[in-house]
Amino acid sequence: MDEVKDITTQKHLSFKEILAYSLGLFGFQAIVGLLNSYQAEFDGSILGVDIAVVGILILVAKIISAVADPIVGGMVDRSKSKLGKFKGMIAYSILPLLVMSAVVFIDVPFKNNTMLTYVWIFVTYLIWSIAMTMGDVPSQGIAAALTPNPTERTNVVSISNTAKQIGFSACVVIVPIVCLIIPEGSKVIVKKGETDTPMIGSEYFWVAVLTAVLGCALFALIPLINKERVITESSEKIGMKDMFRALKENKPLMLVIVSYFLGFGRQMAMGIQVQAANVLLGSQNLVAVLGIVTAIGSMISMAICPVLIKKFNEKKVYLIMSIYGFIASVLSFIVGHFWFKACTTSEDWFKGGNAVLTILFFASLFLIGLQFGAVTLMPMIMTADCVDYYEYETGKRMEGTAYSILTLTIKVCLALGVALGLVFVGISGYSDTLNAIKDGTATGFESKTKDIIFFAYTVMPGILALLSIIPMFKYDIVGEKKEKISKALAQRRATEE
Repeated sequence: MDEVKDITTQKHLSFKEILAYSLGLFGFQAIVGLLNSYQAEFDGSILGVDIAVVGILILVAKIISAVADPIVGGMVDRSKSKLGKFKGMIAYSILPLLVMSAVVFIDVPFKNNTMLTYVWIFVTYLIWSIAMTMGDVPSQGIAAALTPNPTERTNVVSISNTAKQIGFSACVVIVPIVCLIIPEGSKVIVKKGETDTPMIGSEYFWVAVLTAVLGCALFALIPLINKERVITESSEKIGMKDMFRALKENKPLMLVIVSYFLGFGRQMAMGIQVQAANVLLGSQNLVAVLGIVTAIGSMISMAICPVLIKKFNEKKVYLIMSIYGFIASVLSFIVGHFWFKACTTSEDWFKGGNAVLTILFFASLFLIGLQFGAVTLMPMIMTADCVDYYEYETGKRMEGTAYSILTLTIKVCLALGVALGLVFVGISGYSDTLNAIKDGTATGFESKTKDIIFFAYTVMPGILALLSIIPMFKYDIVGEKKEKISKALAQRRATEE
């Protein structure tokens, strides 16, 4: 048992590997964040289609592309690649992800044909979603194979997911930079004093190209540098029926998945962040202000998460942070409602008594962000623990299948969140008002529009976060049970060797 104890407690990962894995997820999520934040706005403002319809198309494309998740998960589990079962699939995903991330933002010449434009949007996003799945499933699943030490695994997931969260919000920094210098033919145009001008088609495209190239270069670090230490082989072909059977047999994983589905509203804020910045702050170019404030809270949350888990456990931290998230979201909406009435433009933010409301508003967004780190991180850690549980109970280790179920859930929830958020944007009158502002027949957004969009940005995610705690009350892979499983698996592997 001393040997087993060493295996489950000793350090396996080098700083170089942790950095490579974290930068890889940063790069991958920078691409995902760009699509989720800017695609709908690009389709609406450049291609001239209805944003609410785009939300539905994204949802349908995600559901259809979900078929790729079990296929990729099964391919990972059966892989005999010399690079490794996870690293090989990551390497194969890079080129299609790079190409399709740019294709989605092409200003097509047939945009006057609305139906053909909708078909283009749907098909390109569907192909992008499949390419994303090829990288997403193995890059998440490899976390369970990097080390047999549960504590070390929790730490690396925490660090890498902090980088992942930063990457997801990186577009709000990349976009303004690219908008200052835009390649047009062989000439470089430097735009001055146009902080409130809408983005043009070439800006969207070059943002996508830059993000895709840098993101894929960083993503390639994972197969280049990381090692797979928990190695098991499976020759079984995994299909949808096998996934459902595995999910049924792995009740802790089922609880994690159901919980994630119930909390899908957390994805709404990122999906409508550009529209929210336009309505609430007066310019889509201020999306960086809106996103960074929340992201800082999220990063702090991820940094302290391992400490909280050690003091309590994954289940208790998830419950506490979800309840906290609901309270913080409601308070933020209340503060925001009064702030919008007092400040109609950014010039009003610090006039007279508005300064206190402005500080409270951005502080409330920061407080909302504190929940996201924990509730984003916990499903990743819990899924890795559920993989161990399944191996402990059945002798089979199916990281690919388990993480394909999780990534499928994440993608569908993201699509649901974006679609629901864009429905709120649609009923708020956002598009009509935006067109009126461009035509000069309106000077700004009404309070009703601001309240509806901010409700979707804060309260709806908070309500659904509260619902997500219901399945978690029965989750029990924590504490002594988790430690017992880890040691038993280490003993079994040591005996097999």
